[in-house]
Amino acid sequence: MGFFDKLKQGLSKTKTSFDEKINVAFSSFRKVDEDLLEELEEILIMSDIGFETSTNIINNLRQRIKRENIKEADQVKEALREELEKILDIGQKELQLNTKPSVILIVGVNGVGKTTSIGKIANRLKKDGKKIVIAAADTFRAAAVEQLEIWANRAGCDIVKKQEGADPASVVYEAIKITKENNADILICDTAGRLHNKKYLMDELEKICRVIEKEMPEASKEILLVLDAGAGQNAIAQVKAFKETTNITGLVLTKLDGTAKGGVIFGIVNENKIPVKFIGVGEQIDDMEIFNGKDFVKAIL
Repeated sequence: MGFFDKLKQGLSKTKTSFDEKINVAFSSFRKVDEDLLEELEEILIMSDIGFETSTNIINNLRQRIKRENIKEADQVKEALREELEKILDIGQKELQLNTKPSVILIVGVNGVGKTTSIGKIANRLKKDGKKIVIAAADTFRAAAVEQLEIWANRAGCDIVKKQEGADPASVVYEAIKITKENNADILICDTAGRLHNKKYLMDELEKICRVIEKEMPEASKEILLVLDAGAGQNAIAQVKAFKETTNITGLVLTKLDGTAKGGVIFGIVNENKIPVKFIGVGEQIDDMEIFNGKDFVKAIL
């Protein structure tokens, strides 16, 4: 299956929810007028895009209709598609790993798919010929380390781990040492995700960041926040919480194949100006795709 077909299949629930409603709106209105725009705005809001982002999209659409004297429904739909693409076309979408070694720090709350995302990203990078070390720095849950070890083995990567309850920053420190000794290309660090204990969690995250900065000051660093697409508007709150502590460079959106709430991606990007770098559209090790905004919009509209 080609990339676009896989993406389209993975986004089928979002497409059914989003595209069908849009098409019904266009077939219900005989002319391009304010009633059509209000209907489209309501559909965008109901598709988890969010109130603020939906309002911005429709305002831009309204201006374009006037400016370009748009009269046909197909032209409006094409303009809507372009407005959605524009939102996603921000920042540096490719991983910026320009040094050897480089670091990828993975953050996010429990249950969003951090561990599987690490395995899938490591697998992609390994296929590109990179030597990877994975740091199991979520030491609060023994199950997290065990699961990460399974994914590391699948991807053929080295893993650095310690006993349950060990200091997470000490695991990262040890992993940095091994990354340098083994002349590895990339260190990927897992982290804990207990947002209900926010102060402690964020302090741990800051400590890990300080260790990386001290031991690898010249290294390229990516901090990727993993979000479950099915969380809808709650995902936006998670971005805000992690932004307070870490300089997030990119987003990983998981479980898109199991939700109709894929539209949340537009609200997240629009409100935070952080690019999506990867999307998960399945459960297999190669079901992690480099994000392409145009293909994403095409797959749902």
